[in-house]
Amino acid sequence: MYIQPHFSETRVEALHKLMREYPLGTLVSHGDRGVEANHIPFLLDTTASPIKLCAHIPRANAVWKELNEQTSLVIFHGPNAYISPSWYPSKAAHGKAVPTWNYAVVHVYGVARIIEDKMWLRNHLETMTATHERNSKQPWKLSDAPSEYIDKMLNAIVGLEISASRIEGKFKLGQNKSVEDRQSVMKELIALDSPLVGFGS
Repeated sequence: MYIQPHFSETRVEALHKLMREYPLGTLVSHGDRGVEANHIPFLLDTTASPIKLCAHIPRANAVWKELNEQTSLVIFHGPNAYISPSWYPSKAAHGKAVPTWNYAVVHVYGVARIIEDKMWLRNHLETMTATHERNSKQPWKLSDAPSEYIDKMLNAIVGLEISASRIEGKFKLGQNKSVEDRQSVMKELIALDSPLVGFGS
């Protein structure tokens, strides 16, 4: 990923925060069928060293057969927005402004490991469910479904664990603009109720 120095994000806590708030990652891999991209929700495990990304894939998706011990890339897409040059006060002063796009992304590279162990899969699903149900008034749990149904579902998936060897962050949020231009852009984004408001601070 091309990263200009002023857009490079190296704060570990900021990178982890984006990955947790936008957990649907794009898994990019390469195998016999060429380059593939699959969209998979991941759980971030920061207790491991190096950190790990954990997920599951439908057994019917043949990509898992090519992933084991392969270096893969997972892209986490954070908030993004079109930025109009008309939002910059500097445009009125000298006209030297063009449209751009502000966004935040995290790239995680690492070796993938396929897991078919039923206990690992069950623990993974319980953790993932608890994570995403935590704000629900009536959190759903794996035990809420019939055990034979869950067993059938477990047979239909395989686990995926990626040990991160490199993490890159790019938070392109107008850091190369003047304070006045940035404040004006923020005002416009607030009016649009954009998820970029306050992001990265």
